[in-house]
Amino acid sequence: MSPRAGSAGLHTLAFVESPVQLLNVLEWAHAHTLGTQSPPDRGLPSGTGLTLVVLSPNDPMTRGQLRRMAELARDEGYEVRWEEARGGTTAPFHTIAGLAPLLRRASRVVMGDPFSRYVQLLLTITRAQDLVVVDDGTATMEFVSQLARGERLVRWHRKGGRPSPRDLLFAPVSSRARHRLTPGGDRQVEVFSSMPIDETPEGVGVSANDFSWTRARFGPPRITKGSDLVGTSLVETGVVDGDRYLEAVRTLARTHGATRYFAHRRESSDKLHRLVQETGLEVVRPDLPLELIARRGPIGRTILSFPSTVVHTLPLALAGTDVKVAVCDIDPTWLTANASPRAQGFLSGVTGTARDVHRLSAVTSV
Repeated sequence: MSPRAGSAGLHTLAFVESPVQLLNVLEWAHAHTLGTQSPPDRGLPSGTGLTLVVLSPNDPMTRGQLRRMAELARDEGYEVRWEEARGGTTAPFHTIAGLAPLLRRASRVVMGDPFSRYVQLLLTITRAQDLVVVDDGTATMEFVSQLARGERLVRWHRKGGRPSPRDLLFAPVSSRARHRLTPGGDRQVEVFSSMPIDETPEGVGVSANDFSWTRARFGPPRITKGSDLVGTSLVETGVVDGDRYLEAVRTLARTHGATRYFAHRRESSDKLHRLVQETGLEVVRPDLPLELIARRGPIGRTILSFPSTVVHTLPLALAGTDVKVAVCDIDPTWLTANASPRAQGFLSGVTGTARDVHRLSAVTSV
């Protein structure tokens, strides 16, 4: 934890682009006793010192979940500022111009995605000396490792590819953002994470996200007798072959008696339609991050997942319940020809470092 994290008088500006990032800002604020610990309607003071800025994406599913998460943040008493950051060619310029005064006044900046070009650009404007990175899933593990090794910030599933002309054009901004995220002088950097972090850069503070806010606000859930399966966007990111993925889902569902499939917000409608036809699973499009959906219930006694963030977060969110999380390895033959050379090792690391989960071997067709 940053030594100044709970200090009075600091104004915190948090930038989020996904529902999970917003959830983890709420968890960070709760863990650091920033503002209220209970919603205003319980007669306690509303949250102070934290403004959440939503840099809204265009994807309808993501926007819908972000709207719901923004409501929860407002219920906690925090100010939420919604920015149509991608609403057209001139939108980024209007967004940055509008946020510049806030950035210059902020004493602390919290971000959910240090790989985001938007966030990296905003980091070049702020004068804040306290910087906090909250979980954006498995990408957090890669961010910390790259920062420790002094490498350029590149998402794991893109690493190994040749930089695009756009990458080269943006390189000076990315380099400056990486420098801002490196502790030095009065600048302090904290990582708030539920993920295992092996390489910690010198001077970077790490604090644990145990999902205490989620457990305090929701549940315990009603647990059903069956199994639920959690979807992944590995097909959409070009890592896993679509046919192999559907085959694995079908086999998992048959073997473990799963009846529901919780879709990832980035999964394509065409893939999900085909999945329903070929597996008979009921596809559920969650309106909140899965950690909250599972905590509210009803949820299966066993949750089946491929390597992803939820194999780390769900056991924490569901602590004290009888729900078991099981993770299925990704077989190397499922990877596409375009997958990053690091993909298999990274995905195996996600599975191998997960705590309190049951590990399944990669499934094969039957």
